[in-house]
Amino acid sequence: MTQRLFGTDGVRGVAGEWPLDAPTVTRLGAALVRASHSAAPLEIVVGRDTRESGEWIERALAAGAAGEGAAVTSVGVVPTPAVAYLARAQDFDLGVVLSASHNPYGDNGIKVFSGRGEKFGEAREREVEAIVADSAWQPKTTTGAALRSAPELLAAYLDHTAELLPSPGRLAGASVALDLANGATVSTAAQLFTRLGFQIVTVGDAPDGRNINLNCGSTHPARLAAAVTSERCRLGVAYDGDGDRAIIGDHRGRVVDGDAVLLMLGLHRHRQGRLTGDTVVATVMSNIGLEIALGRHGIRLVRTPVGDKYVMEEMHRGGYVLGGEQSGHVILGEHLPTGDGVATSLALLRVMAETGRELADLAAELVTFPQTLVNVRVRQKTPVAEVPDIQAAIDRVEAALGNRGRVLVRYSGTEPLLRIMIEGEDQASVQAWAEEIADAVRKNLV
Repeated sequence: MTQRLFGTDGVRGVAGEWPLDAPTVTRLGAALVRASHSAAPLEIVVGRDTRESGEWIERALAAGAAGEGAAVTSVGVVPTPAVAYLARAQDFDLGVVLSASHNPYGDNGIKVFSGRGEKFGEAREREVEAIVADSAWQPKTTTGAALRSAPELLAAYLDHTAELLPSPGRLAGASVALDLANGATVSTAAQLFTRLGFQIVTVGDAPDGRNINLNCGSTHPARLAAAVTSERCRLGVAYDGDGDRAIIGDHRGRVVDGDAVLLMLGLHRHRQGRLTGDTVVATVMSNIGLEIALGRHGIRLVRTPVGDKYVMEEMHRGGYVLGGEQSGHVILGEHLPTGDGVATSLALLRVMAETGRELADLAAELVTFPQTLVNVRVRQKTPVAEVPDIQAAIDRVEAALGNRGRVLVRYSGTEPLLRIMIEGEDQASVQAWAEEIADAVRKNLV
């Protein structure tokens, strides 16, 4: 069996260890070129976040790709969406991002985009994995430099992103707090907000190669909240390490997650006639409160498995223009086919400017239902539908919830765990129902 390299968001692991040791990265770079089956030399654009391992991983990957005849261009430290945009707009065949997103600095990762700026689907990932695993070939060595530096290309992405907020209107001069997570948005966010006329307060803006996501960024919103309230900002935005998602804070410092952002953007586009199919795409993890709030306005919520690439695939299938995840990945179809934290920020500011409403007021339309999650360690991952006692318990809970709650029972993709998630109107009830299903699992699968 071919060893899996790609997970839900590219290749990820500890830098220096398989699959992110130098020989494997070089082999992967060569395999990406081989998998393209292109007669012409490939053009590849690469960007990275601020981790200290990024530069040597970039060199190793470029060596493998160049050995197969590709021309590799580095734009340096840039957010993931910048690479996705440049791959499409500058006629590159592939875009590669070196980042482990919100993980600690010791980790790193490799995400690959097509020349259309879309993340590789599973079929292409499996093909690359098979090539890497094929012992019948070895990457060729290169002579001379395998990497061209072109940081000036970033300007095109900045211009494109600025178009999301043609004018700040009544928000001109407003104070905005930005937590850059000591990550990739240090090259874009402050520059764009200043250019658009905002006064900015920045934290997490001094990367040293090891402090990315360290007590800052989207996984530590308390720091953003403190900056918003102490500096009396209109709102705040915390990005993750690679800048493809954003967690928003209102003027009181209260966190606004991706579900609330999808609701605000979805309602605004719906009222303007810009929400294709009257549909928003989200994952199975989005709260049922989002589904109910959208439904009140005649908007359908389509759910996908966890992972923004699945959201994008569904958006592409249906021709939808808005989708995302509760964690803050939001995909604006008219902007890019991938999440972009800075773009999400500007889109929300545009809603505020055009409606005359504050973020806290807009976000209040989402009523989040209580949720509980119970994990049960199992001895084997038997399909739940094949275990009558468990399925009967699920059926009883779903009948009790009706259309005012939700049950999600799924196996972990990486551990021997069955995850039981229930949402409903009462916390005590959902906890009791989760334990009822968990008891049936323990009797049958533990």
